[in-house]
Amino acid sequence: MDRRTMLGMTAAGLVAAGTARAQTGPDRPSDLPWPPRETFDLWPGKAPGTPAKLPTLVRYGPDGRELWLRGIAKPTLSVYRPANPNGIGILSIPGGGYQFVSVENEGHNVAKVLNPLGFTVFALVYRLPGEGWANRADVPLQDAQRAMRIIRTRAAEFGIDPKKLGILGFSAGGHLAASLSTAYNDPVYEPVDATDRAWTRPDFSGLVYPVTTLAESGSPSRSRANLLGPSPMNEATARYDAVRRVDAGTPPLFLLHAADDPIVPLEMSTAMIAAARTAGVSVAAHFYDKGGHGFGMALDPKHPAHGWGALYASWAMRMANGG
Repeated sequence: MDRRTMLGMTAAGLVAAGTARAQTGPDRPSDLPWPPRETFDLWPGKAPGTPAKLPTLVRYGPDGRELWLRGIAKPTLSVYRPANPNGIGILSIPGGGYQFVSVENEGHNVAKVLNPLGFTVFALVYRLPGEGWANRADVPLQDAQRAMRIIRTRAAEFGIDPKKLGILGFSAGGHLAASLSTAYNDPVYEPVDATDRAWTRPDFSGLVYPVTTLAESGSPSRSRANLLGPSPMNEATARYDAVRRVDAGTPPLFLLHAADDPIVPLEMSTAMIAAARTAGVSVAAHFYDKGGHGFGMALDPKHPAHGWGALYASWAMRMANGG
């Protein structure tokens, strides 16, 4: 089962597929060791809105190719340290349609590309909104805000400058990154400790084949339904429509997309670019004629977008050092 098929399935179908896999034999995960050695929980106790019955972690890789996670009861942050740090941190936010978290393709592999260039990478495993949590629409942003606060509070320990912390989000993780870039100041949870006094706004934001608007139509992605539920309130829909919320306080943006993406249309990125230009926000963009969806860091040399990580790294370095 490839990612395109998975993202097109209904939530009920996803649960059924996961159950069938568990019943018919062992999972077929990739050989990626997980979690990484330097991994810690985001919350000191229970996460906000904890349900009476916690979801059960399911780890699997479709056809043995890559690692996906579901049933995330304890969201985590994993640290990937470079041999020669440049003082810049990147919070990587994997996608998965808010149905799963693609931690290998859009987390671990981000470090593979950016660590050798000096960047310290933090891979976020966030809770999924449809797994019983209260205030489901706020759940991913709660974890993303908390992650930013932890990284900034412990910046010296991680060897980064707290004023040089960017993000890189993919697909639904791109939506979460866009939400963090526009709704960073939204009070989506009650403070739990001193860490929650830290600032959450990214200093620069990379959005890769991102969901940016939660309009009723225009995308086969299930992100809207999975985040907001079957009958979303207008307030939640407006809050998480990143295009509408771009303003002068939005950090500089980097957009990357393939024109033939069958899951998240190119217009999701072009709408974000237009909103950024209207608001006077610096924006860089790179589009490919082919490439599809879910290609992550495009590690395959034959992929049309192979090498795009160097473009992001160059841009991030420039943004971190004053533009």
